[in-house]
Amino acid sequence: MSISVKLVCVYVRDQDAALAFYRDKLGFTVATDAPFGESGRWLEMAAPGGGPRVVLSLPQSPANVVGGFSNIIFTTDDIQKDYELLQNNGVEVTAPDVQPWGTFIIFTDLDGNQFVTGTTDD
Repeated sequence: MSISVKLVCVYVRDQDAALAFYRDKLGFTVATDAPFGESGRWLEMAAPGGGPRVVLSLPQSPANVVGGFSNIIFTTDDIQKDYELLQNNGVEVTAPDVQPWGTFIIFTDLDGNQFVTGTTDD
């Protein structure tokens, strides 16, 4: 069997505001923006470095929580450059944290979703 990750879902309060944040602050591009169901919207964003796409979705049930620490981890080849870019774009971001396995930062989107971005020493 050959399985890979295609999409990850991030719950947001306002898809238009989230689209602007991910596009303008993080450099993502819109991959799909289409109607979904009776009144929904499928909003799929592509990260500038590739990898799985991020679906910005409105919560469909109480189990879908907006905000908090996400289990989505991004990777980068230049953590210092990305840290400075995020800071310059007004994104809430922690200083780079150097660990034996690599260096990481944590950034927060406009809905309070927190993501790790890092490098590894492998």
